[in-house]
Formats: sequence, C-alpha cells, structure tokens
Amino acid sequence: MVGVDGDAVFGIGELARRTGLTVKAIRFYSDRGIVPPTGRSPAGYRLYGDDAVARLDLVRTLRELELDLATIRKVLDRELTLAEVAAAHADALAARIGVLRLRRAVLAVVAERGAGPEEMGVMHRLAKLSKEGRRQLVDEFLGTAFGDVAGDPAFAGVMRSLTPELPDDAGPEQVEAWVELARLAQDPGFRELVRRMVEHLDAVRGEDLGPDPTAVARDAAAPAVASGVDPTSPEAGRLVAAVLARVRVPRDRLVPLLEAANDPRRERYLRLLAVVNGWGPPDSAAPALDWFLRALRRETGSPSTTGLG
Repeated sequence: MVGVDGDAVFGIGELARRTGLTVKAIRFYSDRGIVPPTGRSPAGYRLYGDDAVARLDLVRTLRELELDLATIRKVLDRELTLAEVAAAHADALAARIGVLRLRRAVLAVVAERGAGPEEMGVMHRLAKLSKEGRRQLVDEFLGTAFGDVAGDPAFAGVMRSLTPELPDDAGPEQVEAWVELARLAQDPGFRELVRRMVEHLDAVRGEDLGPDPTAVARDAAAPAVASGVDPTSPEAGRLVAAVLARVRVPRDRLVPLLEAANDPRRERYLRLLAVVNGWGPPDSAAPALDWFLRALRRETGSPSTTGLG
C-alpha cells in the first residue's frame, strides 16, 4: 500500500512479519506512543510507515538491554541521545554485575563449607554491602583502633596498609576472606590489640614513626632462626643490641609491642587482607618474632606480658 505522499504504508500484520514482533506487542508500543501509526485504513485499521520498522528494531534492542519504556521514548523522541543512555545503562549494569558476582561467591562458599542458616546470614549481610558500606565498616574499625592518631599523617601509611579493597569481580576465596576479615575487624578484642600497638608506637615516635620495629626485629631474626642460632647465645644478644640501635622503641616498650604484633589474630588479619586485595601471601612472622622475643627477654629480664611468643 502507498500513502498519500508516495511512501509505503502497511498494516500491523505486515509490520509484525517484518519485525518478528507479535501484533500484541506492536499494539502495546503503539498505544504508548512509542511507535505511532501514520494513519488509518478506510476500515479503521492502523497503518505504519517504513520508519516504524527501524523504531521497533531499536525498541526491541533497548528492551533486551532492560531499558524502561520512558527512557526508550526519550531516545526515540531525541530528548536523550543513545550515547547518553548507553553510558548510564552500562554503569548500572556494571554495578549489578558486581552484586551478582558477590552473591554467586557467597553461595559457592556456603555450598563448599556446608554453612548453616546463621552463618550464611552473616556472610550474606557482609558480602552484599556496597563499596561505600564496606568502606564505612573498615573506616570505623581503623578509626576506633587508631583513636586520636587516626588523622595523624604519620600513621596514614600504616592505616592504608591495613585497608582491604574487595574488587568488583571478587571470587569466592576473596569473598570468604572479606567476610572473615570483616568479622575480625568488628571483634573488640582485636581492636584493643591494634590499639595497644598504636599506643606503643605513638608514645615513642618523634615527628614520624621511623622504621617499623616489628619488621626490623623480624628481618633481623629470620636469618638467625634459619641458621639455628640459640636465642640465649651471645650472638643473639648482639643481634638484639643492633635492633635496639635501629629502632626508637626502648626495651621496656619493645617487648609488649612485639608480643602484640606476634598475636595470631594480627597475622590472620594480614593473611586475609592479602587474599582480599589480591596480594601474594605474606610469610609468617611468628617464628622470627618468637625467637627475637626470647632473646630480648633474656637481655632485658622482662617476663612475657601476654603469654604469647
């Protein structure tokens, strides 16, 4: 059929054949003004022009991408550009994909561990937190643990090194690590442990923290442990003296600081942090710190303050 201006026009049945859509679907879009008819036949049936085919093809594509009808109509009426809509929808899909990946990871962990309803509920609550929600949980933990020095530039690097960043495409292992890390970060005992370490460092620092006493002691003792040096030997005493000369922490504070650093919960946190952030697994500091604490206590005559190490 040819319209009054010479353009081809056809009925809704022909339009359905050309687009592959049902008559009911086309009538639905037509009633909402998305694909309006160009006119009516003498019998009152709707007639459409060639542009209806192109519009319906675009409508079907956008609907498959789950755009709502209001947005589709704005695109067709040129109130929004297709590029603007595509960019916004891509961002929305990326966020949704991230959520779905986390949910899938939680279900995989629950299936693997045979978790019960209570544990699954906790895991789901922590895993489904938004990126902002996770950030708030971590900030609250670090703010409580670091207390008055949380805003001190000297401690900024330490706080960054303890900050987990769960990626949007996290796998089951990372999600499981994040859930355990989040629960550990909410544990009052662990927060108190971190707070004690921070207080020891803050009490002896100058304008900056200087070398990390735990790292210095660990790195100094590791070769001695590997070589089988007796922590009660004169050689161990010389090693302790060398470490004390490097760090700012006096002997009476170094023992409780290293005992806190040698707490299994701190090492567990660091291991979980490495998994969440995609870092390589850290070596255990426990053997070296155990050795150094024995040597240090012999030199200082200090008893253990925590029973650890």
